[in-house]
Amino acid sequence: MKILFFTGKGGVGKSNMAAAAAWQLSQKSRVLIVSLDPAHNLGDIFGVTIKNGKKKFTKTLFLSEIDLRELSRAYLEQETSVLSNTYSYLKILNLDAYFSILKYSPGIEEYALLTSIEKTIRDETDFDYIIFDTPPTGLTLRFLALPKVTITWIERLMQIRRQILEKRYTIHRIRGTLDSAETILDYREADDGILTRLKKLNMNYRSLDGVLRGSDCHVVLVFNPDMLSLRESQRLAEGLRELGLPLRLLINNKVTETNKKMAEFVEQQMGEVVGDVFLERVELSETLLDGGKGTLYDIKENIIPDSW
Repeated sequence: MKILFFTGKGGVGKSNMAAAAAWQLSQKSRVLIVSLDPAHNLGDIFGVTIKNGKKKFTKTLFLSEIDLRELSRAYLEQETSVLSNTYSYLKILNLDAYFSILKYSPGIEEYALLTSIEKTIRDETDFDYIIFDTPPTGLTLRFLALPKVTITWIERLMQIRRQILEKRYTIHRIRGTLDSAETILDYREADDGILTRLKKLNMNYRSLDGVLRGSDCHVVLVFNPDMLSLRESQRLAEGLRELGLPLRLLINNKVTETNKKMAEFVEQQMGEVVGDVFLERVELSETLLDGGKGTLYDIKENIIPDSW
């Protein structure tokens, strides 16, 4: 299975490009396209209404839109429940008051999105391609950076947890017995719920990080022939390089006879940043292609390389 992330500055047409790629690939393969962008327009592009879960568009093409607000709420409820159960013996400290403001914490949306991506890749194994239409540049870079950052923190937390267990075990041997009403942190790692959860999270994030950096993952950067789009695309490309993520395709979208010189300039400037990355130029077109049940922007050329 191959994973494609379509990213770029807001308004450059990445949703249209992601939809066109999904349509192209679905002619020969099974494709799931997932919109992670809060400003969903995937349903509008295909002319259908997309609710929770997957929407079957053709025999080989399925559509999905992620509700970021609902996703963040569900993620927060799950993590709060884990914390509440784990530290139930500390209820006297009124931790619920602290949990209630977690929804305002930085990073909740990014972790919720990352959890959704990980689950989609893990569960939707019957597709040949999964295409993610991502949010605008800043949020995209943040959640793509999370696996590597999180692995570092989890491994440190595992070290701290093991130190706690060793000290608790030492105290237990000195005291002889522990109050049965007390929540006991077992010395054996396999019996400790917190360490077990940290190990599982570490395994999941390592697996996802491997997928994101692997040969079957393709980041597609969409931009327009204008200076604002160029500058943000350069920053995004540099961020992807710093994260070690595979930028494999550039799409210069909305090119016309009027802006062709600017298009050439933008492509030259992007080439200086990304090097030898495959480039596709897409002309601006108002022609619509009837997809059978809806409409899809008519991209005359295939925008995904045959080698994919």
